[in-house]
Amino acid sequence: MIKFGTVGTGWITESFIQAAKLSEQLQLVGVYSRTEAKAKQLAATYNAPYIYTDIEKMAKSAEIEAVYIASPNSVHFEQALTFLKNKKHVICEKPVFSNTAELDEAYQTAEENGVYLFEAIRNIHTPNFRILKNKLSMAGKLRSTMLPYIQYSSRYDLFLEGDEPNIFSATYSGGALVDLGVYPLYLAVGLFGEPKQVSYHPVLLRSGVDGSGTLVLTYEDFVCTILCSKISHSELRCEIHGEKGTFVLEDAAPISEIKFVDSHSQESQIVSVEQAEQNMVYECINIARVIETKNDEEYQQLKNWSKIVLRITEEARKQNNIVFASEK
Repeated sequence: MIKFGTVGTGWITESFIQAAKLSEQLQLVGVYSRTEAKAKQLAATYNAPYIYTDIEKMAKSAEIEAVYIASPNSVHFEQALTFLKNKKHVICEKPVFSNTAELDEAYQTAEENGVYLFEAIRNIHTPNFRILKNKLSMAGKLRSTMLPYIQYSSRYDLFLEGDEPNIFSATYSGGALVDLGVYPLYLAVGLFGEPKQVSYHPVLLRSGVDGSGTLVLTYEDFVCTILCSKISHSELRCEIHGEKGTFVLEDAAPISEIKFVDSHSQESQIVSVEQAEQNMVYECINIARVIETKNDEEYQQLKNWSKIVLRITEEARKQNNIVFASEK
């Protein structure tokens, strides 16, 4: 059982804590918040014996072996380095960092200190992702792919009223692509690898980040189109089109159901399995297994996917002069 702490007190942190408990591989021992009252409240809810309001103190604690970071995007890098330098494994919520320079430095720091750095991204760890990857050849030669993740954010209402929530702020490394877009992007990279060419067409907001956008990934024989938005809503499904058939996914994350439709007979079959309702449990199990078994082969694959995804989002931003405050 790996003893871990958390940084951040939002709903995603609570979801991870619940998933960690279900995994029976990770044990919550400490929580951090800048506000002592919030730290105490979260610790009491999940029976964590230690609370911290000082990151350095938490990083040096002998009680903690790993940390889950779910703070604003812009501070992921600084916080992750603090823990890595103190020989703690780091699980950092997506998007892992603002750019590839930060990622390279963090991986180097992790290696120097004999610990692991993971990007927390739930969909690639699920049984249904593995099923899809193993059965992809059923579709025959791939010809096109459409992967939408379009979900209206209630925080956009605040933005329209003149506020600037973190996710719509360049100061906090926000925007639709790095928030929602990474789910279908990870799906594409995990299934198809690194594209030959990237082209991004965003709807830019007054804050300098994208509220929505269309990302086009060009592969050898087909194009993958990713639609992401936090300022509108859609009922579109994900589809992977091949000459022999089409895979239809209810969502990019979680991958709850996968249907295969034969191009000739039009007959369809469900190829997915029923998954845990708390689907973050799979990343908890896999990450803990990699740490405990020192599975460097799987770790290298996860690192490679994170690098490709971040290279793509960085290139997409450069094409449209989307610059985060940390890069100025």
